[in-house]
Amino acid sequence: MARDHCHHPVLAARGHLLRAGRRRVLRRVADCGRRVRVVHAPISDVGPFSGPFSGCLAGARVLVAGARITGASVARVLAELGAEVTVTDSSPTQLAALAVTPRHGAVRLAAGLAAPPPGTDLVVTSPGLRPGDPLLVAAQRTGVPVIGDVALARWIDSARPRPAEWLVVTGTNGKTTTVGMLESILRAAGVDAVACGNIGLPLLDAVRAGHRVLAVELSSFQLHWSRELSPRASVVLNVSADHLDWHGCLAEYAAAKGRVYAEGTTAVVNADDEWSTRLAAGRGGVEFTTSEPRDGQLGVHREKLVDRAFTTGLGVDGESGGSGDCGGTVLAGIADVRPPGPHNLSNALAAAALARCIGVPGAAVAQGLRAFTPGGHRGVLVGEHAGVCYVDDSKATNPHAARASLLARHRVVWIAGGLLKGVEVDSLVIETRDRLLGAVLLGTDRATIAAALARHAPNLPVRVVDSGDDGAMMEAVAVAAELASPGGVVLLAPAAASMDMFTDYAHRGRAFAAAVAALGVAW
Repeated sequence: MARDHCHHPVLAARGHLLRAGRRRVLRRVADCGRRVRVVHAPISDVGPFSGPFSGCLAGARVLVAGARITGASVARVLAELGAEVTVTDSSPTQLAALAVTPRHGAVRLAAGLAAPPPGTDLVVTSPGLRPGDPLLVAAQRTGVPVIGDVALARWIDSARPRPAEWLVVTGTNGKTTTVGMLESILRAAGVDAVACGNIGLPLLDAVRAGHRVLAVELSSFQLHWSRELSPRASVVLNVSADHLDWHGCLAEYAAAKGRVYAEGTTAVVNADDEWSTRLAAGRGGVEFTTSEPRDGQLGVHREKLVDRAFTTGLGVDGESGGSGDCGGTVLAGIADVRPPGPHNLSNALAAAALARCIGVPGAAVAQGLRAFTPGGHRGVLVGEHAGVCYVDDSKATNPHAARASLLARHRVVWIAGGLLKGVEVDSLVIETRDRLLGAVLLGTDRATIAAALARHAPNLPVRVVDSGDDGAMMEAVAVAAELASPGGVVLLAPAAASMDMFTDYAHRGRAFAAAVAALGVAW
């Protein structure tokens, strides 16, 4: 494969785009026998791109599949680079949201396309679209390249005179926390860095801003469409069954995660996770563990985070990195890691390892971790009533995350349920049943969790909330309060996605907090 001036692989689609003509996309296209309305719509000002890449896309006819946050970002950037952009989405409301004040170009909107318009040179898909989506299948059948926003961002960035350093984080759980920690550590070291990707700021917007280092969170959906990815360093935090309804099986899901361990990338590996180790096999790199580290690893020694891989001097508070002390560099204390818990200790070590890969000094790790503010709905205490703590861990959207949350607590009344995404929960129940005082279940797959509890914790009090309306969480919290006892915890750790009843996990967490407040909580 051809490589650019920075020796990065260049997408095969690039030559295709260079040959693109400047014909206008057809105003109307056939869609399964019905006519699809295509309109012109302006896009917002995102500031100019410059450099050699801008000419590569001028006049190219690009279809953007999906009009939400990622799709909107892709459309803005492509239009700014001179492409002829069409955006399609099944939701007219989402398409209408793109119609804002223009400064750099316009996009066309076409609701519900099932095939690319004739003459389309490239399709850029939003991460949520499955490979079997009729639009994407039709594109590939007719030879139109399909890529994701990550590949496009990497391609655009690599064509700059001074591309950014990419530090990439993926895994089943802990991605957002790790990327936030990494951004904080980098900024403590004086590095021009930003957290982006699946974390909120679209990757293309981060590339457009010109930051020197990108702390990139990538989902398995994004990685599925990212065949050409070669970051400076990357980590697979952990892998457990999730999104099997999308990927089909655990092996395919893990393979998507493993794409971050590309040739030429420094692999940061979780030595405590079987899949992380397996996916990085033969890559070399740097390991981390929440146990005592060996030479070449980061880990924990006497309540401190220690680096025995990049042992280059003094660590936090001037402690020596010599063999008489810890055999490496002291980076931070366990107390510097928030929220506490083994899973966040692992996240902090991953962030530290990535930062050390680009030469960040050890002292900046402690400074960054102390400055880091955890995101909402991640093990947050939202109230206390009658001696019972109420904890919102709505971000625990799969069994692996729920397991970590449950094992960090005792005497738990567990609120769970939602969309399980094709995964089983028997092992979760077996591993955590000794922590439970009771369970309250709601959502689409509540019966599946109830059946697992009946099999493996038959004496546990279980209540099922059958309501699917806005009052379901209110009822769940009220029932949980009846099951709880002083000194215990009512924990929202659903082990499932939220979209059956809520807009997202944050909406679910807010509903939980509101229900707790309705108990008369003094907090």
